[in-house]
Amino acid sequence: MYKKGVEGWMKHFDFILLDLLVLEFAYALAFYIRKGSWSVYRRPLYANAAIAVLVASLICSFFTDNHKNILKRRKSKEIASILQQVGLSVVSILVYLFFAKNSAYYSRLIVLYFALIAFCLMLVERFGWRTLIITLNKKKPSRRHMLLVTTTSRVEEVVPTIVKKGLGEVKIVGLVLADRDDMVGETLCGVKVVTKYADVVSYIQTLWIDEVMLILPKDQATPEKLLEELAIMGVTSHMAINMDNDRNTMQTVEKICGYQVLTESIRIAKTRQLFVKRVIDIIGGLVGVVFTAILTVILGPIIFFSDPGPIFFAQKRIGMNGRVFTIYKFRSMYKDAEKRKKELLDKNEVKGFMFKMEADPRIIGSGPDGTRHGVGWFIRKTSLDEFPQFLNVLMGSMSLCGTRPPTLDEWEQYELHHRARMSMKPGLTGLWQVSGRSDIQDFEEVIKLDMQYINDWSIGKDIGIIFKTVKVIFTGGGAK
Repeated sequence: MYKKGVEGWMKHFDFILLDLLVLEFAYALAFYIRKGSWSVYRRPLYANAAIAVLVASLICSFFTDNHKNILKRRKSKEIASILQQVGLSVVSILVYLFFAKNSAYYSRLIVLYFALIAFCLMLVERFGWRTLIITLNKKKPSRRHMLLVTTTSRVEEVVPTIVKKGLGEVKIVGLVLADRDDMVGETLCGVKVVTKYADVVSYIQTLWIDEVMLILPKDQATPEKLLEELAIMGVTSHMAINMDNDRNTMQTVEKICGYQVLTESIRIAKTRQLFVKRVIDIIGGLVGVVFTAILTVILGPIIFFSDPGPIFFAQKRIGMNGRVFTIYKFRSMYKDAEKRKKELLDKNEVKGFMFKMEADPRIIGSGPDGTRHGVGWFIRKTSLDEFPQFLNVLMGSMSLCGTRPPTLDEWEQYELHHRARMSMKPGLTGLWQVSGRSDIQDFEEVIKLDMQYINDWSIGKDIGIIFKTVKVIFTGGGAK
């Protein structure tokens, strides 16, 4: 899944809010300098003028281009923008005083002080906040990992442009030259040439790559096969030239790192949708962590005395677009379960890259033949072993709803179309889990359900899956 950049006035809501706070503080400070008091909002004449400043600032933000390209524009343009907003605020005060017909009681010096203070504070606010955003973006471990595909003649132009206009949100993790195969391993403009153009797909098969940017000459044919393979894998692609295709993906034209591109992805979500999804995850994660703490007190001693060792099971799993994270569960299997898995591979009941067997002797209390129903079976049957994953949800490596996170060995065996299921953040539950997962014996059916979930995703469907999951847990269906 690809997150499209915010559009409209919401794109720079942080700057709008900071502008409002700075202007109001500047007004209060101007009043204090002139009157020696902070009670500006207790005097109706001055309080109403402050409201006029607030309204003028909102009008300037919503109906003008005052914040357009605020993170990229030149200093001179930024100063002009600040002058525009401060000037409009001053005019709003004067207009209010004109219609109020009692301007004789208003100190003109406050208007002058306000204009000077507001201009100086907004300079500090805008340049300071802009610098902070770019700096923090560069330090974020979750920056989008981009593989750049271009030609030798364009490298010196393209790489600096992306670095400068990417505002720290994008990290170029590798370079591929479409016109040279003999430069693999060399470094150009600080970026290493990582593979041959013909080997791009195999190179990113098991790596953490969020998106691929293709910036090619206008006379070069559109690499349809490459784009199709990227789409099959669920890897977002950005093409800096016009193109048409009949693939079952979503497209949007946008500006990425200074280039107008046609972005193609399995699912393009709006920022507000992902924001709501994350809020639901945080709320659900907090509630789940509380229940996990209670269950730890109850299940902890039972697990320990049944099989002395750790109460929790931690395992490396693959997250969104190949990110590796640690998943947590209550331990329902013996300590040597991972080692014994190799001995039981021939008894796997699922066709494909998953392992499942009903009579699993690795489960605590299952007996040598795996048929007994002990404490481990109870924990798994009631899905209590999944509760520690609420911590993963709260930390952001998982979501309440999503696709099942594969193990490292499963991921390494994935074919192109299997990778697409990880184009979305993995979930504690999902469409597969509420569709009778015990009856599914073919991994391709799991892939089909995961892709159905991604293609049809919405907040409403997530809520529906959560309610179905609760029902499955209480009825004991779907888990073995």
